[in-house]
Amino acid sequence: MKRREFITLVGGAASYFMPPPPLPFGGMQSERGKCLIIVTNRPSAHEGSAMSIYLRVAMFGTACLGFICLCAPTSKAQVARTELHAIPTQTLSDRDFLTGETNGTSVTIAGSLRIPSLGTDRLPAVILVHGSGGVGGNVDRWSQELNGIGLATFTIDSFTARGLQSTSANQALLGRLNMILDSYRALAVLSTHPRIDPAKIVLMGFSRGGQATLYASLNRFQRMYGPEGTTFAAYLPFYTPCFTTYIDDADVSDKPIRLFHGAADDYVPVAPCRAYVERLRKAGKDVTLTEFPDAHHAFDNPVIKEGPQPAPQAQTTRRCTLKEEPAGTIINAATKQPFTMEDPCVERGPHVGYNASATAVSTQAVKEFLRVTLKLN
Repeated sequence: MKRREFITLVGGAASYFMPPPPLPFGGMQSERGKCLIIVTNRPSAHEGSAMSIYLRVAMFGTACLGFICLCAPTSKAQVARTELHAIPTQTLSDRDFLTGETNGTSVTIAGSLRIPSLGTDRLPAVILVHGSGGVGGNVDRWSQELNGIGLATFTIDSFTARGLQSTSANQALLGRLNMILDSYRALAVLSTHPRIDPAKIVLMGFSRGGQATLYASLNRFQRMYGPEGTTFAAYLPFYTPCFTTYIDDADVSDKPIRLFHGAADDYVPVAPCRAYVERLRKAGKDVTLTEFPDAHHAFDNPVIKEGPQPAPQAQTTRRCTLKEEPAGTIINAATKQPFTMEDPCVERGPHVGYNASATAVSTQAVKEFLRVTLKLN
């Protein structure tokens, strides 16, 4: 597997694939393996902390499902403990988010924390942010891989508590920037956990979640919504769309950012990311973009068949060029008018496809990066 690297980063958003029909509680069945649905509401040892409330059916309703879909192939890492945590957040429009609004609709989403070992020592952790299809097989595969090298993982579910299963066919169901806020709120919760090292929490996301991961690095957004005294130790966006230019978007964290993208991706093409990567590199930021020439969108998702698979109803903004204007307005660069998902540049029918080679290479690269960055033993 060849890969091309740039000393720089890039970013975007949205896991736009059409998953197979869901099993009960949101699980999915794969040709590569069965899915195990795990539901738990066992309280943590620090139940009394306001930031670590465990899920109760009365509080969360369907959010209490907290499923994890285990699909082969994975490292099948053993974990010492799994906890479900409440994450108080808000639902905001993109305009509200960009203008610093803090009075959105309150919602409490769920996060599944997997602790790989017993003890009292503080562990590094990775927050995993799903894409437009919700928490899928790729997210759990990554969780197991990272648990296997001694990292805790915190998978957040931004959809269930909001009454969503997928935004693939209608991206207007949730503001594209809302999951940045969810990521910051997850960081606030996780950084108070007695088993987690608050200085070693990494953010990792996929497509729509990759957009949240990339742009959570903007210092402007961190000042507006980030928890006081705590920042992410690194950012790992996967197949992230980079079609929007935000105000001051070259002013990102000095922490490392590593993007992974399929060059054959026709869902969120990599070309705009290359340009953003170059801008960030010139600004002196620690960013890289790694491309896999034969990989498509969601190349790390073992639930999907190999090679390009059509996603006929999925929306794609691959032909849109967007720009933030003052007062939180995102305009379509072609029309100079406020952008909506009804604009002519929005299309349907991109492709997705699993790629075992790209998955293996990216997995090894991520593990090695985290070993070095987090100083793992």
